[in-house]
Amino acid sequence: MNLTDCRYRFKMIMIGYNNVGKSCMLRRYTKGRYPERMCCTIGVDFCNHILEVEPGVRVNLQIFDTAGHESFWCVICSSIPQSDGCLLVFDLGNRESFDYIKQRHTDVLNSVHPYTVLFVLVGHKCDRKEQEVNQYEVEEFASELGAPYIEASAKTGHNVAEAFELLTRRIYQGYLSGEVRLHESLGKIHKNKPAENHK
Repeated sequence: MNLTDCRYRFKMIMIGYNNVGKSCMLRRYTKGRYPERMCCTIGVDFCNHILEVEPGVRVNLQIFDTAGHESFWCVICSSIPQSDGCLLVFDLGNRESFDYIKQRHTDVLNSVHPYTVLFVLVGHKCDRKEQEVNQYEVEEFASELGAPYIEASAKTGHNVAEAFELLTRRIYQGYLSGEVRLHESLGKIHKNKPAENHK
């Protein structure tokens, strides 16, 4: 499959505190392997990935991996607009990382307004025994967001693809139902015909 086979283009952004493992998740998903060593993301990184959301319907995912350092937040903000979906990633063994995304999800909502962004909440590093965030408060926050919650581990590969693909299919179903309005500069890819007006 290549990008010319895609019918849609969705922009997905990963938000999370420093060292929660966003880049490792992305590498596991797109390359199928866990990096033993990973440099910290500086500002924003980006990659394309193709997913078939239903038979014959392929989506070009533009996935933006962001730094967790507070000093990069202004740079990250410039990458949030036009996002259709957001993976809010926290480390189950790091209380501060959970508090961070509880604060940042509002910033994401404000940045994409008046468009809609859909969330998936990801509790990462579930392979570790030490956990500082309890299940009840995570589920409570997910309920506030109206978002599904999934636990994943880039190290073992558990639920990594499921997290990305769950969000992609949420965006796709949201577009079909009218909940999500795709951006004119991204969104639906028109081949050999004039551009259409979007809702």
